[in-house]
Amino acid sequence: MTASLISAFLKGFALSAGLIIAIGAQNMFVLRQGLKREHVVPIVLFCAAADATLIVAGVNGLGGVLALLPGLSLALSLGGAAFLAWYGISALRRAARPSALIVEHQASMTLGAALAGTAAFTFLNPHVYIDTVMLMGAVGAALSPVERPPFMAGAALASLAWFSSLGLGARFLAPLFSRPAAWRVLDLGIGVMMLALAASLVHGALFP
Repeated sequence: MTASLISAFLKGFALSAGLIIAIGAQNMFVLRQGLKREHVVPIVLFCAAADATLIVAGVNGLGGVLALLPGLSLALSLGGAAFLAWYGISALRRAARPSALIVEHQASMTLGAALAGTAAFTFLNPHVYIDTVMLMGAVGAALSPVERPPFMAGAALASLAWFSSLGLGARFLAPLFSRPAAWRVLDLGIGVMMLALAASLVHGALFP
């Protein structure tokens, strides 16, 4: 029994890690806040808690409910696209203003604004529901009832470990980002990626 529980835990950890360790809008936001050293711990905890909640909901059957609501997917896609486009344009505008590139000169976010942004990047992305609710939910639901808790625990731990590494580990890149050119490159990359993701969401929603 112990071996099966360990196996379920490792399965959840590996699957979660494989899905979240990718360059995406949420990860780039966490990285940027980590480089600014601004509200990093609350953001990391929010991301990890959101993933854990969605995983638990998926394993307990929410994925099947969402599959029956195609209109919700369309609304999330269009809303997410609008948000990503706005954030992408903001990043490009920062990159175009040399005075905005030094982190000390950048406007600080309040904790509420930072968490609101984190929530938008998390819940306005339809892929998060595909990954955590539907895919991980389907895998977890196929396990025996006794194996599901360790599976969900492993998946949640992988999420917490990743976001902690991304947000708190960003400080080790601080010497590189003491130069305006590094921030320019980062914001250019963020801007282009956000706009590309927004276009991808719109295309996927309108031409499935």
